Parts: sequence; C-alpha cells; structure tokens
Amino acid sequence: MSRTLTQLLIGGLFIMTAGASTATMADETRLSIVNPPNLFDPTPNGYSTAVIVPAGARIAYISGQGGQDSTGGLSPDFAAQVKQAYVNLGAALEGIGATPDQVAKLTIFVVDHDMSKLGVLTETVKAMFGETLPAQTLVPVPKLAIDPMLFEVEAIVVLK
Repeated sequence: MSRTLTQLLIGGLFIMTAGASTATMADETRLSIVNPPNLFDPTPNGYSTAVIVPAGARIAYISGQGGQDSTGGLSPDFAAQVKQAYVNLGAALEGIGATPDQVAKLTIFVVDHDMSKLGVLTETVKAMFGETLPAQTLVPVPKLAIDPMLFEVEAIVVLK
C-alpha cells in the first residue's frame, strides 16, 4: 500500500473515531432517571425514585445552601428561604460549570417539617428542574446551623 493511501486511511479512521468519541462522551454524562412502574410515582412531589450516574463520571458535591441572600440576610419566612436557597444552589451550579439537569441527588433539611411545607418545596424544585427531577431525600430536623435558618439543600452533581 502506498504511503499516501496509508496516511489517508489512518486520517479517516482518526476523524471517524473523533466524531464517535464526542457523541459517546455526551451520552456518558447523561443521567438516567428511573421511576419503576410498580412503585408510587414520586414526580408530582418533585423528585425521582432513582438516578443512574454513568460509569466514569466526575462527581461534585455542593454544600448545604440556605436561604441567605448575598449580604447574609435571612428572611424569617419559610417560602422565601426555600426560594432563595434554590437561587443559591443555581449560583453554585453555575460556579462549577453545571446545570440543573446534572444534579443526581438532593438532600434537603427542613426545620419543624409538616405537610403544609411540601407545596412550596415541590413548586420550587419543579421550577428549577422541570421534567429532569433528581433523586431526593427530605430530612426533618429540629434546628440548623444558624438559628433563624429553616431550610437547607445540598446536591450531588455529575460533571460533563
């Protein structure tokens, strides 16, 4: 085989492999949402039963985000704290170059939790995540790190 033909073949294989690799990379970072049909459908409540993280993915952990604004101010209102905490989570995601669809799991902490608080939680999660709802655990707690703090959310994120 001539040297020119060999170079063309190797170059063509490289180009074909590079294109396939890019497509594969995108699929390798995509989370798989799983809501088995034999379990209660959690999506109306703003979460998914399970999320599968692709093999070899890089993971980031976002520390608990509370309802403090950029000056450290904290509203005494639960709904205001929840909404601000998710604004803060969005800023933390942006800071690591991620988007909400890369969040695999949320853990939320609610002071003196009762069923009346679920509405604002579900509404806020659905507004941020749309149809790509992460796995989620709600932990009722008697108190958080700062006395007037009523809500905190932490996240596990799959990086692209």
